[in-house]
Amino acid sequence: MNADNKIIELNWRATLSTLWIFVFLNIIFRDIHGFFRTGFLEEIMTGTVDGVLITEELLLIFGILVEIPIAMVLLSRVLKYKVNFWANSIASVLMIVVIIDNGVADLDDIFFVTIQIIGLLAIIWYAWKWPKPAS
Repeated sequence: MNADNKIIELNWRATLSTLWIFVFLNIIFRDIHGFFRTGFLEEIMTGTVDGVLITEELLLIFGILVEIPIAMVLLSRVLKYKVNFWANSIASVLMIVVIIDNGVADLDDIFFVTIQIIGLLAIIWYAWKWPKPAS
């Protein structure tokens, strides 16, 4: 692989990794922003939020789901081209499904969900447009 191809590949990896950081930060700030909703902290203290009992198993599932973008920051940098393509595509689609399934409660949710989905669609686009490295 010549130096120009190596630089192009590093740029694509950096862009994908940066987009995952962008999406992850928006997920975090959407969650933090939710704490300012009237009555939300009281709900958390009861252990039931929006009628859903918060259990250890549910927290584990949430932890696994939030680990996806965290892991993709690193994996976008280290995985081989073909695996990287599939990992970014599958993880992005999965996160879009999770974000949409989570629903929107108010205008700020719509804002954050829109930004997150745009970021994830950009990841999919970059993964598909990434030039195949020369053999």
